[in-house]
Amino acid sequence: MEIIEALGSRAPAQTENRFSDLSSQEFVEIIFAELANQNPLEPSDTGALLDQLSTLRSIQSDIDLQSKLESLVAQNELTSAASMIGKFVSGVSAEGEFVEDFVFSVTRTQDGPVLNLDSGKRLTLANVHEIVDLSQFRSRTSQAGGQP
Repeated sequence: MEIIEALGSRAPAQTENRFSDLSSQEFVEIIFAELANQNPLEPSDTGALLDQLSTLRSIQSDIDLQSKLESLVAQNELTSAASMIGKFVSGVSAEGEFVEDFVFSVTRTQDGPVLNLDSGKRLTLANVHEIVDLSQFRSRTSQAGGQP
């Protein structure tokens, strides 16, 4: 483990885990360096070393996957919110007030997309109760009015 610690002390401090960036060749070199430099009177447990490195890589993979999924969800939410521009919505604002109006634009925030209404009120996507596409409503009423 001394080799890994020595490698870590030479590298600049970073917030991300560098084990995920190791190539197979670099991984093998670390293992061989550890074996070559271990104290022959107190050999290190190679199996434990491999288990630790494997666990670190697995954890980093999980973190990377979670980050990518969160990004995908955020993009999906923004796309859903953008599809509401021009539509009539109702829901409860962050202040607890019931609001209803046409969506003028969408703002991306840390808490997710926020619908900006014509009235100046704001409504988070999570607090939308109803969405009405008036163009569909008008088309149905005009068709119904044209029938005998």
